[in-house]
Amino acid sequence: MKITSVEPILVAMPYEHGAPKPQRHGMGAWDTQDILFVKVTTDEGVTGWGEAFSNASVPVTIPAIREIIAKLAVGRDPRDIETLMFDLTRRTQSMGRSGPVQFALSGLDIALWDIAGKIAGKPLWELLGGKKRETIPAYASLFRCTDPAYVEKVSGAAAARGYDHIKLHEHSIEAIVAARNAIGSTRSLMVDTNCYWDDVRDVVAFCNAAEPYNLRWLEEPLYPVDRYDLLAETRRRVNVPLAVGENLGNINDARLLAQSKGADVVQPSVAKIGGITQTWKIIQYLLGEGIETVPHTPFVGPALIAAIHMIAAMDGDVVCEHRFCDLEGNPLGAAAVSKGGRLPVPQRPGLGVEIDEKEIARFRKD
Repeated sequence: MKITSVEPILVAMPYEHGAPKPQRHGMGAWDTQDILFVKVTTDEGVTGWGEAFSNASVPVTIPAIREIIAKLAVGRDPRDIETLMFDLTRRTQSMGRSGPVQFALSGLDIALWDIAGKIAGKPLWELLGGKKRETIPAYASLFRCTDPAYVEKVSGAAAARGYDHIKLHEHSIEAIVAARNAIGSTRSLMVDTNCYWDDVRDVVAFCNAAEPYNLRWLEEPLYPVDRYDLLAETRRRVNVPLAVGENLGNINDARLLAQSKGADVVQPSVAKIGGITQTWKIIQYLLGEGIETVPHTPFVGPALIAAIHMIAAMDGDVVCEHRFCDLEGNPLGAAAVSKGGRLPVPQRPGLGVEIDEKEIARFRKD
């Protein structure tokens, strides 16, 4: 079996989340929820679907897939994932150990696992050694609302849909108060600040003020995110648990973070860090170090499904991040939709989902 093509396909689905649309990291309104598909075809008719991290990096990730990764992968055997991914990672070493090329590799790797599962006739959770589950718990990952009134409204809507765990993307204590007013004291509440502060003292002050509201964790409080020494200092000075990891580029980054003792929770991202192959290795390493691991999954495409399979294969009830919004449509259909705060675990081979290419054509953004 040989790979015959590796194709990046960007789709952009309009959505509503109950509040004004946020900014996409200062690069215009975040008015669509995107999936950067990586479609891998073979000469034996087996097709695999992956997803590379998109967001603001799309203008550089798409050329990385088309001009670099595709040209290296076409003609190779997709069945030996470990060998192929090691070789491609080695060949692209001068292009960075994190960022768009790594995102492109991540999308390819997910697609290769989809192919492997289809060939074996097994879902990915079974290939990973997991036991059968029908669903896993999810947490509602809200878009940034900024205005506490909207925070209260959207948090309440998430609770009403059955989510017992809710994450904000906010920077104020007022937002935390608003969310607690909406969801009560028994539901888990997390806050992601997306590297908002660059001074440990500001994080400490925020954590001290937030302590009465019983945060499950404070996520990515510091910039730059790889100042693990400052994260460790912060962790020593606060009682609120710290979560970091979505911007880890590879397993060595994960080792450095673990050794620094800079995080209570580590969150590797399957669409950023090298796909399922590397994420699963990192999960096993972190768990072996006694570190709580909760994959980063604010996606609505194959990266979400890949994370669902990995979480289903982990012990215990690890919560899966789930973007809280209503999409106009999605090529994955119901596979990416939660019910009662839980996500379905696919039971069919590979990723276990049918990709609706009519929906891809409907939302494709060339």
